[in-house]
Formats: sequence, C-alpha cells, structure tokens
Amino acid sequence: MRVVAVWAVSTLTMLALAGILPDFQLQSDDGDTITRTAFTAAWGAGAFGLLSALVWPVLVRALLIVPALVMGALVFFLNGSLLLIAVRLIPYGRGEAAPETAVLVAAVMSAVASATSTALAVRDDEAYRRRLSRLADRRRRRGSPDTLGPDRDGPPGTVFLQLDGVGHDVLVKAAAAGLMPTVAGWLADSTGHRLTPWRTDWSSQTGASQLAILHGSNHDIPAFRWYEKETRTVMVSSRPASALEMQRRAIARTRDGGLLTVDGASRGNLFSGGAGQLALVLSMAARRGKGRRSRSGYFAYFSDPANAVRTALSFAAEVGREIGQSTRARVRKVTPRVKRGGLYPFIRAFATVVERDVVVAAVIGDMFAGRTAVYADLVAYDEVAHHSGPHSRDAEKVLERLDRSLALIAKIADHTPRTYRIVLLSDHGQSPGETFAGKYGLTLKDLVRAGCGLPVPRRARGTHSVSEARDAVRIALHRPPEEEVREAEHPAKPSDPIVLASGNLGLISFPDVEGRASREQIDRRHPALLSTLANHPGVGFLLVRSEEHGSVVLGPGGAEVPVDELADGEGPLAVYGVGAAAAVRRTDTFPHVADVMVNSMYDPATGAVHAFEEQIGSHGGLGGEQSRPFLLWPRGMTDPLDIVAAESADGAHAATPPGGGLVGAEAVHRVLNRWLAEFSGPQVPVRAEGFTGAAQADEPFPGEGAAGRIPGEGPVAATDHGRAPAARTPPVLSELPLPDAPGTGG
Repeated sequence: MRVVAVWAVSTLTMLALAGILPDFQLQSDDGDTITRTAFTAAWGAGAFGLLSALVWPVLVRALLIVPALVMGALVFFLNGSLLLIAVRLIPYGRGEAAPETAVLVAAVMSAVASATSTALAVRDDEAYRRRLSRLADRRRRRGSPDTLGPDRDGPPGTVFLQLDGVGHDVLVKAAAAGLMPTVAGWLADSTGHRLTPWRTDWSSQTGASQLAILHGSNHDIPAFRWYEKETRTVMVSSRPASALEMQRRAIARTRDGGLLTVDGASRGNLFSGGAGQLALVLSMAARRGKGRRSRSGYFAYFSDPANAVRTALSFAAEVGREIGQSTRARVRKVTPRVKRGGLYPFIRAFATVVERDVVVAAVIGDMFAGRTAVYADLVAYDEVAHHSGPHSRDAEKVLERLDRSLALIAKIADHTPRTYRIVLLSDHGQSPGETFAGKYGLTLKDLVRAGCGLPVPRRARGTHSVSEARDAVRIALHRPPEEEVREAEHPAKPSDPIVLASGNLGLISFPDVEGRASREQIDRRHPALLSTLANHPGVGFLLVRSEEHGSVVLGPGGAEVPVDELADGEGPLAVYGVGAAAAVRRTDTFPHVADVMVNSMYDPATGAVHAFEEQIGSHGGLGGEQSRPFLLWPRGMTDPLDIVAAESADGAHAATPPGGGLVGAEAVHRVLNRWLAEFSGPQVPVRAEGFTGAAQADEPFPGEGAAGRIPGEGPVAATDHGRAPAARTPPVLSELPLPDAPGTGG
C-alpha cells in the first residue's frame, strides 16, 4: 500500500510539473482527455520509479571511484537522464522534456517520493516490523537456528555516537536552552541517561582521542600533526597514510584489534576500531586492493535515488546557508572572524550534510542488522565551530540538526531485532578566541623565524613582535642597537626549523639535529629564540629538554620549572587547571615529542586561547573547554568512575589521577570495553605468542572478514579485547534495509 501511495503522489507531482513547466509535456500536440493524460503521467511515474530502483544502484556502484564532492553534481545529471528515459518509454510518444527540465523534474519527483515514503513509514510502526520479519526469514532460509541474529530478549547491542568537538558545557547549555530536546529528555528522565565530563590528554584533538578510544592507546601522538626526524615525514592525523600508520602502531602496542573487533561497525571515523563493517573510515582509505571497503557506505546510502537527491539538495542549501552566514558576519563586522571563502562552503556542506546523512543511515542499517557494537563520528559541529565559533548561532543550528539525528536513531531502536543502548560521547571540546595571527599580526612560524634571525614575510616585518624578536637577536649576538641583524645569521648548512600547528598547540623541530634537540643546542644556534617565545604575550609556556636539568617548562619572566617538579596551580601551568602537569609529563615521554612544544596563552576569565591556525574555535592543546568533553550513558551500565576506582584498587592501572574523574582517552576506552563485556558472556583471553609488531600493508586488520589477523601472526578468530566472538553469523552489507529506512533530511 505504501508503494501504491508513493506512485499516486508521484503521478500527481508529474501532472503538476507538466502544467507548470513549458518544456515538459505529457499530452499530444492536439491535446488529450484527462483520463489519457493521467494514464500517461502514471506510466511515466511508474517507469521512473522502476528505473530508479533497478538502474540507479548499478550507476552508484560504478561511481564509487568518483570523489564525493563531484558525485553531488552527478546526482542531478544522472537522475535527469533516468527521467528522460522514462519519458521516452511512455506509449504513443506522449512524453517530452528538455534535458535541463528533466533534471528539475527528476529532482522534485525524487524528493516528493522520498518525503511521502518517509512520512508513511514513520507513522506506520508495522512497516519496520514487516521489514525485520523479511530479514529474519532470509536468515532462517540461509542457516540453522543457532546462526540466526539476536532477538530483543537477548543481550543488547551498543551504539556509540561521537559528537565531534562538542564540549561538556556546550552540551549542557544546549540541552537547557531547548536546542537539543532529545538529549534534554535523556537527562531529565530518572531512568534515562547519566552525564559526566572527562579530561583529554595534552593533545586534545580527534586523532589522539579517537585512536585511544577505539584502539586503547594514543602513545606517541603529540599533536594533530608532527614531524618525525628519522623518516623526514610530517604525520597528519587527517591524512589516510598517517591514520593507517597510527592505527598500526596502536595495535602493535596494545596487541589488540580494537573495540569493535567482534561484529562491529565503524562509521565516519579516522580509525577502524577493528570493525569488519566500514564506511567513511579514513585509515582504510589508504588500503589497496580488496581490503579497501571504506566507500561501501556511499553505495549503501546513495543506491536509493531519493536519498541521493535529498542529500544533494540539502548540500546545495547548506552551501547557500554558509555563504549567507559568512556574508552577514562580514557586514556586521563580527569579531573574531576568519576567512570562510574558497572551497570552505563545500567542505562544510560535506561535513554537515553528506557525511551526516551517510553515517546516520549506516548506523540505522547496522541496528536493523543487529550488530553488536557500532561506533560513529558526527563531525558537523566541529567543522562549523572552527570557523564560526563554538558558541555562535551557526554552531547552535548544527546542534539542533544533530539532535534530530539522535532522535531518529533513538526511534529506530524501538523497532530493531535486538535492544540497543545508546551511548553519546565527544572526543574533545573547543575553546574560543581570536587567532594568534589575528591578534598579533604574525603567525607562530613568523615569530620563530624572527627569533632565529631568519627572513620573515613582508606583512610581518613591521609588527611589534618581530621588532622585539630582532632586538633580542641583536642583544644575544652582542650587536650594537643601530646595526641590522643579517637575516642569514645561522650556522653553516642548517635546515630551517619546521613549525607545525595543532589548534593552540605549536610544535618546533630542527630537522638537522639528530634526536630531540636540547635547550643548550638551541641556545647555541639561536640564543634569542626560546626567550622570545616564552615572553611573548600570546604564548603560555614551552616544553623543551635540557641536558643539565632534564625536560623543563619555560614561562614568561624567566620562569623555569623541571618537568619532574611540575604541580597543578603553580608556575607557568597555574591557569591551566587540574591535570595539566600530568598531561605535560606524559607527552614529554613520547619518542616523537617536538624539540619545542608551544602552548598558547589561556585566559580563565573568558576561556579564550589563541589558535596558531585560522580557527576562532580551536582544540589541540591545554586551556579551557577543549580539554573537557563528555560521556553520556544509559542508567544501568556501570558508572565510569566506579570502573576507574576498581582499576586503581586492583592495580591494573595507575592510581586515581589528580582531581579524580575520568582522565585520558585510554581510560574512556577501558570504560567502553567494560560496557561491551558486561553483556557479552564469558571472557576468553586470546593472546599471540611471539608478537612482532605492526601489520604489513597487505594484511587485514583483526575483525575484517570471518577471521582476523593479529599483526605478525597467522589468522586467528576475531576477538575483541580478549573476548571470544559470539556464536552467530554477522549480517552482510547487502542485507541493510537502508532504502526502507527514513531519511535524515536536510
């Protein structure tokens, strides 16, 4: 009946468009009766629907090699082509449409059909049950009863939804202000969810946090991007090859495939978590050959032409929304403000529309398929907050739309073959503030070069900071005040320092110095550099290794504290709060910590930091809300703080950290792993002898396929943190009922 209803609405839509558009015709030149015209429209609508159902999935699979931004434009062209074919199939040559008109007609008809189908499905709970019944029948025909999927009386599954960049305080305020009614309802219900903040590591960004959450370790991840001297490589967390290498190192360190190894799905993440089902997973985009399955989520979603058209229309609307919002900010002279032109409107639209729609649809499909654990990252807020500010109206609008996605997933959970626990969490927050360049007229790289006596760009030469740096260089080199410093004043055959930014955290490396450069080496080469940086008003503190005192933290006014003597609330770290000293000490032990680590200033009164990138909402270092994400979990699951306390009591991990609470992304991993274990039955430890380290590029990760591979070893049964897999056959991707599931809209 739903198909008949959609067909009828599509027929009426085609009739209306034929009456409105001059280049779209459903009648002969001599005119037709109303009955004949209606028959023609019904035939055309039916042909278009059949072509969309049969031909469109083939076209989408062929287009998996096309970049996502290009696919958005092709959606309209291909859909219009199907409409032209459908019109040609109308008997007696009654149908006719100009190519450009066909594109418009196809888009409108797909959108109307999708809206009608979604409305009918949402109001008909039996539609979900019928679909699930068909899935169960197919599984029953394929296998024996003991291989069937779980049911609602069995152990629950878990959906972990990561709201990228949403800090604890932002979530609480949004729920209280009515921007996120779904979250507010969970918090208000005495039987609903509980909320707690947690503290990130010094590197408060997705690369470090999500790697630890999914794979149990973020050791040697000093920032979002860093320089490795032995390979002369800049590692960038958002680069597929770097993400793959980070994942390998984490697996080698933990000797564990990841949180999602058993019947798991990873959606929209940087890392796989050991999942066998992948969509938009960055580390898998670097894989070659049959193992490269990260784009399968595109096919599962865009195989429905209505999804494709709806998302493409929403994409175009989001581009227009961003252009309008940025124009309004410029006209009103809103400060702080960064440039938002070029490709950014399209990048924002991809993050807030395409990625959101594909990820949400994939999660819904995973729930219909009854998967045990699903981890998905929704990046929309983080992308907008970087350019508009974490507390801006633009960012609040994104939170409203994300809440609607949460409501949809929660509603779907009422109709899935197994019950689901929905856990909401974030990987970091964001701290507001004017950029370092906007405040002082030069970048961190400019300041470093000036402190080294190297040439700086013309735009920075007249700034107060560069003038002070030049004076410091003259004094250090014992030059008269009137004598200009030669801009090539550095040792023979040196390499210029490499300066990288990760939010309000800066990293300085000297590539020609083997190993970690010491303070004494830096002072001999560039005697004014460290004092120039430490005394700059935009810099909070530096971390550098000293040959005499070990690693030290330098601050303004000549402050110098050995890392071993750091204490919260004292010295250069005084304003950064509880846990800052421990975070710095941990990072200091990393093999690839930079020669000089630079954290920007932090104003506790306003919560502001200065990003070394073009971001007015930033994260990556210490200071403010960026280090305070959240964890929201259903009541009935063990309290995270109880888990941490139990670990400390039995000596499994370090004692309770300063200030208590949940500290570090690795601790969050242990909590999520414990929650999965609580409902997974007996635990069977599985460990490989003779473990040799990182997997080779052609080896599958644990959890990919029916059997995984512990790096350096032969095939073993897929395991999740030592747990034996459940005795069941995971559903395959082709079973996902994505076309029948409600869309997420724009």
